[in-house]
Amino acid sequence: MHFDHAGVATDNAEGLAFLYEDLFDCEIVHEERFEDLKVIFLGLENGYFELLEPQEEGTISKYLDEHGPGLHHMALETDDIEAALENAKDVGVDLIDEEPRRGAWNHQVAFLHPASTGGVLVEFVEH
Repeated sequence: MHFDHAGVATDNAEGLAFLYEDLFDCEIVHEERFEDLKVIFLGLENGYFELLEPQEEGTISKYLDEHGPGLHHMALETDDIEAALENAKDVGVDLIDEEPRRGAWNHQVAFLHPASTGGVLVEFVEH
C-alpha cells in the first residue's frame, strides 16, 4: 500500500484549490460531482489532495457542522481492496464498509472506523 490522498472537508473547494495551487505548486487534475459533493483533486508528486465540498445535506455537511473545515480522512491505495479489508478485520479493526463501493474517479473504496485506527478515518482505494 501507499499514500493516495488526503481528504479535506471545506465549504469552498474552488477557493481552497486556488490557495493550494499557489501554496503547494500543484494543480487541479480532476473535478466531479459525486453523490452530494463537489470533489476537486489536486495532484502532488506522490498523491493528491481531495477537496470535499457539500452540495446538499450529507456526510460531509454533517462533518463540517460538527468539526468545521479540515482533514477528513487519509486514503491508502491497494492493489487488492478485498484482501486489505480482510486483513483489517483480522487485526481487529472495525469496518465502516464491509464491501468495497464505488468512489470518486469510479475507483473502489472502503472506509475503516476511526475508533479502531487511532481516531483517523482511513480509506482504502483500489484504482
